[in-house]
Amino acid sequence: MAQGSDGEDADRARRFRAAALPCLDDVYTLARYLLRNPTDADDAVQECYLRAFRHFDGFRGGPIKPWLMAILRNVCRAEFARRSGATAAEATADLPDNVVPLWQEPEGSPETEVLRQRDADTIQALLAELPGPFREAIVLRDINDLSYREIAEATDVPVGTVMSRLARARSMLREAWRKSESEPRLEGRSQ
Repeated sequence: MAQGSDGEDADRARRFRAAALPCLDDVYTLARYLLRNPTDADDAVQECYLRAFRHFDGFRGGPIKPWLMAILRNVCRAEFARRSGATAAEATADLPDNVVPLWQEPEGSPETEVLRQRDADTIQALLAELPGPFREAIVLRDINDLSYREIAEATDVPVGTVMSRLARARSMLREAWRKSESEPRLEGRSQ
């Protein structure tokens, strides 16, 4: 295959940046939820974008986000396979305490902020406990705002499976939330 001119290469790089960079935050968010480690997520996103750029000429148009998400999933699967000697719990780590969930609203009063942070931490923990395919479906739909069809393309499953996984994931989250709300909290209180 003949090497293109510098002008063609620059144009290709410009087109790739224009198409793929707006999705960077969403790709990183999925990587964080799949790998549960910010350093691994950084590496996975970098590898995803390198692969995407390398194969950009083969991209057939349409929305690029599902294509990037599919590449990221393959990168993450390869990372899990590399870690095959470790258990799933050993291979992943919880998100640091200072990570502010994407769904958190702007702060109001200090009391409201404490309640919101507690709820956000609970949701984040409950989401992290979901089995991988269900967690992935929730992140792609409710955080990255992909359509059912785009999720199906990214995960290489039928749209019906996506819908089923989302319904089941939301049901599992709802039940886990109810259970967490009924458990007493062990918080220190001054009198």
